[in-house]
This record gives sequence, C-alpha cells and structure tokens, in this order.
Amino acid sequence: MKEKIEEALKKVRPSLQADGGDVEFVGYQDGVVKLRLKGACGGCPMSQMTLKMGIERILKKDIPEIKEVQSV
Repeated sequence: MKEKIEEALKKVRPSLQADGGDVEFVGYQDGVVKLRLKGACGGCPMSQMTLKMGIERILKKDIPEIKEVQSV
C-alpha cells in the first residue's frame, strides 16, 4: 500500500514544490492516509483545502481503498 500511495503522491508533488512546499507520507491504517505538509505548505492558510480537495481527491481516485486523508 505504501508504494501505491507514494506513486500517487508523485502526481501532486510538482505542484506543491512549485509553491515552495512538499508532502511527506507518514502512515496508513484502516483506509486513512496520514500525511505531513512541509515547507511553505505547512503554514499555508489554504493547506487543509489543498489536502482535502487536491491530495485526497487524487489518492482516492487512484487507490479506491483510501477513505480519508489526514494531516499530522
């Protein structure tokens, strides 16, 4: 599962890095992916929208087993 998630994150990473941020995979359990937004994304007021509307949407589309994405 970790490999699938890391592969899907490669799709969103360039956009985050272009804005001075990044995303780090922390863990997966019972359909919940835990991620840490880093750099400029970590303190951005739009980070939760990025997480839910961007990253979560892409991960759920690529990996149907995922139910939710949480920031840690």
